[in-house]
Amino acid sequence: MRHRKPLQLESFLPYRLSLLSNAVSGAIAAVYGDKFAISMPEWRIMMILAEYPDVSADEVCRRTKIEKSVVSRAVARLLKRHFINREIDEDDRRRSILRLSETGLSVYDEVMPIARDYEAKLLSGLTAEEMETFNAMIDKLLEKASCIEY
Repeated sequence: MRHRKPLQLESFLPYRLSLLSNAVSGAIAAVYGDKFAISMPEWRIMMILAEYPDVSADEVCRRTKIEKSVVSRAVARLLKRHFINREIDEDDRRRSILRLSETGLSVYDEVMPIARDYEAKLLSGLTAEEMETFNAMIDKLLEKASCIEY
């Protein structure tokens, strides 16, 4: 029988980040999920389109790190519900451009203050110095994560 060293899951960074992400996203998802029946990928797409209007689905995938098939299904649902609009790019007819519709903008404008309030409450336990350090660490980890290949 071989012996293996236990992982100690509670101190394993990918697991801890997943727990944090799920806790934070889940709290906000309760708002937009219950009220507007929007999934987490759909909400993330809407946030990207609010910040970066007129982008392609490929750009949404790049910015959200969500798998292309998941983005494709979420975009289809958002289009069906008229939360987003899609147009063909004039310069590249193979590329479509996505943007929030008036309905989508209204939903976004209703959910974002709640999301910002949650963020403020979550971060209220950190000092300005801790916040600066935390943001720097996140930036470093994101940069490093994008360079590691398996």
